Amino acid sequence: MTYVIALPCVDVKDKACIDECPVDCIYEGERSLYIHPDECVDCGACEPVCPVEAIYYEDDLPEMWSDYYTANVEFFEISMGAAPALGSPGGAAKTGALPFDHPVISALPPQEVRA
Repeated sequence: MTYVIALPCVDVKDKACIDECPVDCIYEGERSLYIHPDECVDCGACEPVCPVEAIYYEDDLPEMWSDYYTANVEFFEISMGAAPALGSPGGAAKTGALPFDHPVISALPPQEVRA
């Protein structure tokens, strides 16, 4: 089991969750953040600090956002041109912000950012 970042994070990327994550498993894409399913230790530290309530335990993910589970998993399997897929790099600090998103996120129109 793992935590999942859903639609409310798209185009917001507050990053409070990154600061709270003790294992550095939250990666930054171009428009959203992603939790690595194999690196997450299910501690739940990220969930309460998310100001837009975008983080859910996998079993609690609302049905309307079920595609975000797949997006969080497959984000780490995407190859960019000649570059291999991320796989499990062992921490987001090693990769920094990444210049792509999962196609589910990329296909979304710009989201209205709440002030």
